[in-house]
Amino acid sequence: MKPLVLLDTPALYYRAFYSVPDSIVNDDGQPVNAVRGVLDTVAQMIRRFGSARVVATMDADWRPAFRTAIMPEYKAARVKDEAAGTEIPAELAGQLPIMTRVLTAAGIPIAEVDGTEADDVIATMAAQSTTPVVIVSPDRDLLALLDAETEVSVLRPRKGGEWEALTQADLPHAYGVPDGTRYRELAALRGDPSDGLPGAPGIGEKTAATLLDNFGSLDSIVRAAKAGVKTGGLSPKRAATIIEVEDSLYKTLEVMRCLTDVDHGLDLSAVPNRFDRAGVLAAATGQNIRRSVDNLVAALESVAGASTAGEGGTPPVPLAVTPPVPQAATAPAPARATGSWLDCRLVGFDLETTGVDPATARIVTAAFVDSATQTRTWLADPGMEIPESARAVHGITTEYAQANGAPAAQVVTELCEQFAALKDEGAVVVGHNVVYDLSVMAAEVARHRPDIDFAGIIPTIVDTFVVDKYIDPYRKGKRTLIDTARTYRVRLLDAHDAAADALAALDISRALAEKSTEIARLSSNAIMSAQAEWKRSQAAGLQAWLRKKGNAEAVVDGSWPMS
Repeated sequence: MKPLVLLDTPALYYRAFYSVPDSIVNDDGQPVNAVRGVLDTVAQMIRRFGSARVVATMDADWRPAFRTAIMPEYKAARVKDEAAGTEIPAELAGQLPIMTRVLTAAGIPIAEVDGTEADDVIATMAAQSTTPVVIVSPDRDLLALLDAETEVSVLRPRKGGEWEALTQADLPHAYGVPDGTRYRELAALRGDPSDGLPGAPGIGEKTAATLLDNFGSLDSIVRAAKAGVKTGGLSPKRAATIIEVEDSLYKTLEVMRCLTDVDHGLDLSAVPNRFDRAGVLAAATGQNIRRSVDNLVAALESVAGASTAGEGGTPPVPLAVTPPVPQAATAPAPARATGSWLDCRLVGFDLETTGVDPATARIVTAAFVDSATQTRTWLADPGMEIPESARAVHGITTEYAQANGAPAAQVVTELCEQFAALKDEGAVVVGHNVVYDLSVMAAEVARHRPDIDFAGIIPTIVDTFVVDKYIDPYRKGKRTLIDTARTYRVRLLDAHDAAADALAALDISRALAEKSTEIARLSSNAIMSAQAEWKRSQAAGLQAWLRKKGNAEAVVDGSWPMS
């Protein structure tokens, strides 16, 4: 029997909210970073365990009355709005209905019980389940549910996109305690300031583990302290501290104890619910979460039985098979001399990759864009793990790329064909800091298609980063795509999506031409040559500034159009 996967959804959406860029917004400008993070995690769990037996538990009350009655200070420091008594930022609160609609349509039950936290729902389901249980949470408090009598494990996210699986057998090595009961006592001694749980001052995790190892339980530690025992790590100072905070320790222990009898109303043997593909896609409309939704749908359909449910639904369009870019009419152009680069077909270009070093980064997604409705995109399997730092930016997980991406060599070949065709046509390719993208392309071509002379197929390039810095060299602030789009009042709804970024760069290039008649009048050859000089000058200036500030070894590459 496949395990029952219980998501500590609040902990997961808070983690995503603070780690995924909030520049990812929907059509109404509402951030959707937490939605993306949770949906990607659900898809990852479905693939990891080969099952859609997933439940999303929620906090119906994040400060339950029965806990604050024991310790009024429980989570009191987290209150953001005294009147509403809530801890949740408005930018996150608006995302929860979106997330709930998608998960419900996907057949993932939402479980919450009035007056309780998600931890109580998880503990109840873990106690009731007749199959192995996997709890997915970054919260260490749930380690208290591990014991030798049940098949329960906790899966915790780690750096680099990895997951750490812990069972009762792992607790002695990981925390120096034998089981979940003793872990709760360790946590009570250690305390948790973020939850308003003070612990025993001066007693950290290692000392708490030593005391529990030597005395067996919190009760025994307290008795030994009162008896004047001075061995086993129980110094007179520690003994005095424990006696002083005894009442607080037992209150903390009680506050941390999860309920195991809440009425969640779910038949665990019937999980998951019906997967409604059409409903999922409808819930995603206008939310700029299509990539995460495609990921979730693909995961659901990869497990047994999932593809039999979405009757009447329309399958999502994979990123790798969007239609080719037709030649499109450009927007009205500013006054210029005949032969301007603006008279050519303008095509936006962008890559999303696995890292920041062009020499080692691999392509994950790519896009050529003529307009908002005329795009061609690619999704690649980069042939390596996508680091968490990169996934947090563009939202593509290793599992999704492996399951849905084309081989890297195929993507590189098709991108080269597109570049060559655009050069033959006399088109102009536009990007923001496109030197990076072209440098990644050059490295990927050398890696997968060394027979192709990439430098020889590069068309005229317009780098909006370089041109903007030339036009407005003294403007303060950052010049990222997001900031530059804001400066020129260009709409960028889905930053770090290759197609969205390419379209924004295209619109910025036209705004730059409107601002500067000098730029607008340059021919394709002239603007290509001019940017080479501007890039060298800008690099030299930055290098001189860095050295003046104390970095005597600073070197800034001024290569154009790629390093």
